[in-house]
Amino acid sequence: MRCPFCGHAESQVKDSRPSEDGAAIRRRRLCPECGGRFTTFERVQLRELIIVKRSGRRSPFDRDKLMRSISLATRKRPIDVERVERMVNGIVRQLESQGETELQSSVVGEMVMKALKSLDDVAYVRYASVYRDFRETSDFAKFLGEEGLSDVAEDEL
Repeated sequence: MRCPFCGHAESQVKDSRPSEDGAAIRRRRLCPECGGRFTTFERVQLRELIIVKRSGRRSPFDRDKLMRSISLATRKRPIDVERVERMVNGIVRQLESQGETELQSSVVGEMVMKALKSLDDVAYVRYASVYRDFRETSDFAKFLGEEGLSDVAEDEL
């Protein structure tokens, strides 16, 4: 594993243990060149997934990008990072188990929306505002009314 600090091609594994949900192996590493310490995670990947965007452009599925977008939606909310990690692992497993190598981005978006709705209403609305491209406050009001979440607007947003 290449050192993220100095770029040295090799590093030593100092400690390995399963992650909390058992879906990954957490490895603490040490660079023999600069002495830098860092952590890596090793996960099983069943197949290479390709996401087909609305524009028709194809790009490899990026678990970290999915995690970042969900983290933005859940930012400053009383949600454990482990719960978000489990949710992302579940979405990835669902995507891999569909048997397709190419998936529409809308499939991923809808899975995230469904998972966030059961996790936190505010995070769900935040994600929806970006995913559905809200332009005006009326877009929020309409969405909240359709979802029966008008009380969220008063309490949290």
